[in-house]
Amino acid sequence: MQNFTFKNPTQILFGKGQISNLAQHIPAGARVLMTYGGGSIKTNGVYDQVVAALQGITWFEFAGIEPNPHYETLMEAVAVVKAKNIDFLLAVGGGSVVDGTKLIAAAVNFEGEPWDILAKNATFTSALPLACVLTLPATGTESNGNSVVTRASTQEKLAFGSPLVYPQFAVLDPETTYSLPPRQIGNGVVDAFVHIIEQYLTYPVNAKVQDRIAEGLLLTLIEEGPKALTEPKNYDVRANVMWAATVALNGLIGVGVPQDWATHMIGHEITALHGLDHAQTLAVVLPSLMYQQRQQKREKLLQFGRRVWGLESDNAEVLIDQTIAATRDFFERMGVPTRLRDYGVPETSVDVLVAQLVQHNYVKLGEHGDITPEVSRAILLAAW
Repeated sequence: MQNFTFKNPTQILFGKGQISNLAQHIPAGARVLMTYGGGSIKTNGVYDQVVAALQGITWFEFAGIEPNPHYETLMEAVAVVKAKNIDFLLAVGGGSVVDGTKLIAAAVNFEGEPWDILAKNATFTSALPLACVLTLPATGTESNGNSVVTRASTQEKLAFGSPLVYPQFAVLDPETTYSLPPRQIGNGVVDAFVHIIEQYLTYPVNAKVQDRIAEGLLLTLIEEGPKALTEPKNYDVRANVMWAATVALNGLIGVGVPQDWATHMIGHEITALHGLDHAQTLAVVLPSLMYQQRQQKREKLLQFGRRVWGLESDNAEVLIDQTIAATRDFFERMGVPTRLRDYGVPETSVDVLVAQLVQHNYVKLGEHGDITPEVSRAILLAAW
């Protein structure tokens, strides 16, 4: 196991009715900006619950944060923060709303062009405090310092991370997910699944604790994910999916182990250019990447197949093929297709996607830094 330091400062308020307790965790006298997306929180009752919980607190709202939050929209929110003297942000929604709110928090006091935080890894020394009420389990952003933002004008999707933008608290009520459409449930399970894979499916470093936790999370999603589609108001199913998605990326399983993230970096370019949902890009890229990198990931692929999928074969290559096939089949069962052509993306787009990877300097991806632009091209062609 590699050396590590670990701290997760986010307080989790988990379970039924926890939205009503959020005011206890907002600083006295705070001026709060509630951020949210397209308005689904107004039809599923979450908005009303949050408003009731904010009684006695001075608050404002900013709506319209998109899936794959747009930088341009977030800068409008920054202007509101400054105009209203906001000193606390409350994101209400899914991962995109939380991610976008993290950039708002970082941009408010940033001197210069805030896009530099993503495009040039510009550092910032302060951020507004933020918290969230999560309505879509998927990204784990409710309990980490990571954010991904899209600049619509240039078709770029980039990430940044900082301990300054960890949510101070996160409300996770599984009942808020009951009204989610099947597409979002499928996407959320796939997203969480691939987060785990990015930290688990690399090479062994004898990190038995991290491996076993990761495998337990994967098994939970495999067992509960399909049930979430067929039993939309099963509280226990939704609770397990929600908590699995949080633990998948709250830092716990990633300490002391090598990590990959090539699937995400390649996937971001597909979203930026073609508008696919984030999880859809992951479902497209991961099986092909597993096949392409099968020798580099050999030991963990075999472990994954045996421990998680319950596969057995005397032929290691056959077992690896079966493991990749089982993963692809799971994504398909969750309603998330696994080929670029399934989404109408032409094969001719591969070269454009590779050029975007080069532009963003994603030329040494993967846990070994050996996924070059040519390897990315092979992965994308196989994914078509």
